[in-house]
Amino acid sequence: MNDEIINTINEEKTSWPSSPQHAHAIFNNSDEMVNHPSHYAEGRKYEPIDVIEDWGLGFNLGNTVKYISRAGRKDKNKEIEDLEKALFYLKRQIELLKNKGRLTNE
Repeated sequence: MNDEIINTINEEKTSWPSSPQHAHAIFNNSDEMVNHPSHYAEGRKYEPIDVIEDWGLGFNLGNTVKYISRAGRKDKNKEIEDLEKALFYLKRQIELLKNKGRLTNE
């Protein structure tokens, strides 16, 4: 191996977990970010995923609730973007229902 590769490997080793406890803390933090992200869970009685599943909302309405619930929480600079995404999914659901109605009324 050349020196550049060895140096890169040695630099990366310093960011590796230094002990089993350190590794456990890193992985638990990762799990928390995946399973209960703060922009959905923090300060709330119910997480959006629980509401979506309990109400049986499906893809479009579930995404509508998801984006409304995180608007301004995940990234304050993207609050309008999140609300626009919610509107996108809501409009898709409305169009699906309208088209379904056309098919059943013919």
